[in-house]
Amino acid sequence: MEKKRHYAIWITGLPGSGKTNIGKYFHKKFEKKYGPTLFFNGDDIRRIFKIKSYDIKSRRKLSFKYSKFVSFISKQKVNIIFTCVAMFDDVRKYNKKHIKNYKEIYISSNLKKIISEKKKKLYLKTKKNMVGIDIKAELPKKPDISINNNFKKKCQRISKRTIFKI
Repeated sequence: MEKKRHYAIWITGLPGSGKTNIGKYFHKKFEKKYGPTLFFNGDDIRRIFKIKSYDIKSRRKLSFKYSKFVSFISKQKVNIIFTCVAMFDDVRKYNKKHIKNYKEIYISSNLKKIISEKKKKLYLKTKKNMVGIDIKAELPKKPDISINNNFKKKCQRISKRTIFKI
């Protein structure tokens, strides 16, 4: 009997870039091919644990907690798709070293387009510590998959080849 492989899929990008919507689409398709798959996003974790700090130090600390959470799930040999901003090189480096079958998907999107599309109205509020404005994002240099979301294509147009490139 063939040993089933499990994956930890980390989807990252700027706030409002479409990570969660794309992640939900991936989740449906991925589960059909690879079996039961958990889906979480950073906003869910923030709500569950009532985490409200957004300064760079807090974001970095939370990003490493996300990594440890994904690693824990992955060690149970369960597929997981996790979407979050976590735009730090050291977090992704940690993930690649410590999470078995880790795959990184980067959703690139133009910040001006995100603002004009009013995604989640994130950038309309007078929030401080916004990634892309107040906090410089460290963009992934070598993600396994890169998707340019220009908000014209629907998630359904992402090819199966892209999903199963993993």
